Amino acid sequence: MSPRASTPEVSDAVVFFGATGDLAFKQIFPALQALVRRGSLNAPIIGVAKAGWTLDDLKARARESLEQHGGGVNEADFAKLSALLRYVDGDYRDPTTFQHLRQALGNAEHPLHYFAIPPSMFETVANGLSSIDATDHARVVVEKPFGRDLGSAQELNRALRKVFAEDSIFRIDHYLGKEPVENLLFFRFANSFLEPIWNRAYVNSIQITMAENFGVQGRGAYYDEAGAIRDVMQNHLLQVAALIAMEPPSAADPDAVRDQKALALKAIRPLAPRDVVRGQFRGYHAEHGVAPQSQVETFAAMRLHVENWRWAGVPIFIRAGKCLPVTTTEVFVQLKHPPRAVFDEDDASPDPARANYLRFRLSPDVFISLGARAKKPGESMQGEEVELVARHNPPGEMMPYERLLGDAMHGDQRLFAREDAIEAAWRVVDPILDNVTPVYSYETGTWGPPEAERIRPPDGWQNPAPSGTTA
Repeated sequence: MSPRASTPEVSDAVVFFGATGDLAFKQIFPALQALVRRGSLNAPIIGVAKAGWTLDDLKARARESLEQHGGGVNEADFAKLSALLRYVDGDYRDPTTFQHLRQALGNAEHPLHYFAIPPSMFETVANGLSSIDATDHARVVVEKPFGRDLGSAQELNRALRKVFAEDSIFRIDHYLGKEPVENLLFFRFANSFLEPIWNRAYVNSIQITMAENFGVQGRGAYYDEAGAIRDVMQNHLLQVAALIAMEPPSAADPDAVRDQKALALKAIRPLAPRDVVRGQFRGYHAEHGVAPQSQVETFAAMRLHVENWRWAGVPIFIRAGKCLPVTTTEVFVQLKHPPRAVFDEDDASPDPARANYLRFRLSPDVFISLGARAKKPGESMQGEEVELVARHNPPGEMMPYERLLGDAMHGDQRLFAREDAIEAAWRVVDPILDNVTPVYSYETGTWGPPEAERIRPPDGWQNPAPSGTTA
């Protein structure tokens, strides 16, 4: 019997596997507390893990999580969260664990199962849930990394689809739950002035940069298995590229938006080695957990080609790296020069004429700016570059995991990746995974290896300014 499609009911229980793990500690407990505080969650919350814990241990772990990552403990709110918590201790391979979970679920008919566990355990846990009839009207949230390459992603999809219908599977990428990333989608399609110029006739190139001014921060063993391409580029940055490149959805409903994102990803040509430069900061091998001869990249730059009518001939460049000069993420859309120079500005001057651009700063500060030219004071018709900046600092912004967990409980898949989009993103990077290209050393505090100039954008790399500045 094929899995049933999800029902519109709000989830009446939350089960999170991996309740004693790092993700639960840093993200899930604070999100659950926020949902309880807002009155959006009043259902049993059942943690499952193999740790020899009791319910009191889980509550103590939740309190510690909120103290360190949730902005502190409000006793009234924490009392409400504690009253909802349940705990099942046991091995995921042991059928008894799932029998105990069935008892803990009680009369819940529409549970939300959160897999905060390694992908290698997805199939085991999904089968265990099926054995206790806890899947037919359920939803499941699975964490990235969703596979290590195209083949493993397809295998994970097959394993989940044996038990859950596609519209019951919520593949979480917390980056898509960030307010500034959502604003990209809104800004593009809620304003009419962008559409006439958002194409190959006016756009010269697009750059997407995710820079971090720190290293692997004690995550050497994990990072040495992933690297920059698997960690943030195949998922976060390709999803941002899809938001920039996608066609207008026919409506605001989740399927219409995800249809267009998937089509944008499918239009990106699979990468060739000539379109990729990888780097590794000096000192990476000294990080705990890193192999002595590791060739894993801590920096990567890619040149993407979108093979459709709108973007033919417009390269999209994405960069990500650790130990770079700043910590920030931004999208830089370089427009073309006017067709004719009316004013004979001196290209050798300190402020040569540059084409207009749009800059979307996504973190840590949030702004949208338009780069334009204005006349310098004086008799000569010489110009200077100015930025028109709109800052956006909303108070009380939702945490990404709070937003995504709330959406999953209500069956809203708009911010979750669909099977075809996940596989399309893997098809883009699959040809250049696993050290197909050389890795070049770079000094900490620089913008990656000099070899990245080999695939430089037509107008050069636009290195993001430090937080608090716009250029």
